[in-house]
Amino acid sequence: MRFEVLGPLRVREGERELDLGFPQQRAVLGLLVVRGGQPVTAHGIVEVLWPERPPASAVNVVRRYVGALRRLLEPGLAPREPGRRLPRRTGGYVLAADEDEVDLLRFRALTNHGKRAAATGRPEVALRHFVEALGAWRGPVAMGIPARAREHALFAAVERELVQATTMAADAALLCGRTEEVLPRLRQALQLDPLNESLHARLVMGLAAAGLQAQALDAYDGVRRLLARELKVAPGAELAAAHTRVLRQELRPARGTTGPTRYPAETAGLTEPEPLVRAAQLPPDLKGFTGRRTELGALREVTESVPDGAGAPATVVITGMPGIGKSTLAVRWAHEVAGRFPDGQLHVDLRGHAPSRAPLRPEEALRGMLAALGVTPRQMPAGPGALAGLYRSLLPGRRLLVVLDDVLDTEQVRPLLPASPGCLTLITSRNGLSGLVASGARPLRLDLPSVRDARALLAARVDHERLVAEPAAVEEIVARCGRLPLALAGVAARIVTRPDFPLGAIAAALSAAGNGLDAFADPGGGADVRTAFTCSYRRLRPDGARLFRLLPRHPGPDLTADAAAALTGLPVRTARLVLDELADAHLVTEHAPGHYVTHDLLRVFAAELGDTDDPTGGRSPGHGRDCHSSVTSFTLPPS
Repeated sequence: MRFEVLGPLRVREGERELDLGFPQQRAVLGLLVVRGGQPVTAHGIVEVLWPERPPASAVNVVRRYVGALRRLLEPGLAPREPGRRLPRRTGGYVLAADEDEVDLLRFRALTNHGKRAAATGRPEVALRHFVEALGAWRGPVAMGIPARAREHALFAAVERELVQATTMAADAALLCGRTEEVLPRLRQALQLDPLNESLHARLVMGLAAAGLQAQALDAYDGVRRLLARELKVAPGAELAAAHTRVLRQELRPARGTTGPTRYPAETAGLTEPEPLVRAAQLPPDLKGFTGRRTELGALREVTESVPDGAGAPATVVITGMPGIGKSTLAVRWAHEVAGRFPDGQLHVDLRGHAPSRAPLRPEEALRGMLAALGVTPRQMPAGPGALAGLYRSLLPGRRLLVVLDDVLDTEQVRPLLPASPGCLTLITSRNGLSGLVASGARPLRLDLPSVRDARALLAARVDHERLVAEPAAVEEIVARCGRLPLALAGVAARIVTRPDFPLGAIAAALSAAGNGLDAFADPGGGADVRTAFTCSYRRLRPDGARLFRLLPRHPGPDLTADAAAALTGLPVRTARLVLDELADAHLVTEHAPGHYVTHDLLRVFAAELGDTDDPTGGRSPGHGRDCHSSVTSFTLPPS
């Protein structure tokens, strides 16, 4: 007699299949088979047959089912005789059957043989045992019994055994180059557990190792979409690592076998992809960096929390007004902690507010990042989604530092973020990027440096004796620059290039009425205060640009939505939204709820725009349009 439960529940005697009776009676037998020679109490059977409200006669019904099964398995058995097949032991019923009579017991024995062979380094032997064990698997466990009974944990546990055995079989097949023997079982196991990433990872690798690279990539893409649709998550480290191995062509058919489909790189003659390069893209550190002790402490706290294993990668969003030193801080910290990220450092200027170039598209950025990691153009897929998938698939298990500078908005930067633990991303932007913060990024807003730090910034660039000789002029310069690092750096450069000029004369030029921002201009055409402000202004919507130009007309330093409405003629609700836009761009600061202030130099810039009656009215520029194009040109007066 043979008992089968790894598929439709069956009992065969020779060539004849027995009729197991009513569905619930079949469930009793199925439960006894999966228990594998262990006793099952009458109450345990009741819980399986009636999981919610068993009838008062449930135990008696179970006894009748057991009696009927006894007579079925042993015809001619006298009433009330327990017989040999279903004896009662220690308060429960037991199916008495030898190992070779029950497919589940045979499966377990062969699986144990496979485990021992794998543990002793004999993958070929292990694979033979696993394949033979899985050969008894004919479909969903105990098919033919009531669905509610099949939901019981005992039947689910058998399905987990099958999945685990399939996983071990795939591992053994990968080791000995015979994955084609387990591909059907992998697909069968995925029907039981469609969201099992370990199974999917082995299917992807197994297909590639069988020479089916295209199918392997399709399988990965399918599970990636499944996980996104069902769980709203990206593939985990194990599945991503399998995808990486396929992309690197590390899994190749065993000698003497051929697959019908080849990966494009193979047909192009590429036998082995380039190894992942250790990128070192950080720009030079700024000599004489000073201050920002509080901000450096916050960055240190985030960096020390970067996980080595499981967990989310760390992302910091550094924001602030134009010229406040966001990029300088990010690069300074990146250099300080570069040694903690042995797999390299990536730096991308996304040109969100570049004077004369369009913002970098995510696809362009991804191609540059992949090239820095050693991926050749032939290995790069088409489209930003595929590029982002390849980029993230290269990073599991790696510690990488990524600096994404001058980000325009959340959509530009999101595809560039690593998804792997061990990575740290530093983002700089003039905009708030609230979407990233809502997703878990750590915000770090930069305020103006203190007067002491502003003096130190000058001292790091200017001869100490000149500063000591004219302390009043130094204070005037710091005040006229509004403590803005970009303005201070520009004035410091002017001081250094005019060694014979007294600091008092330079301070007087800064405070001269009518000069506006001329004194801060860079005669060489480089980045200066006016250019930085213009690039932010050009990104405003018309109402925001108009309110910004009207700011100097407001008599006091504090601006409210009511005052903005009076300036613009807009409804108060609309004026409040426009103020929020200016605050998100860091062109005004909400220092208290509903109360906004403007930096002195931004106020000067707004006055310049008002005086010229900006002909564009703040219309959104085309990509790549020069930020200077909407502002009247100024000539630096002779010194």
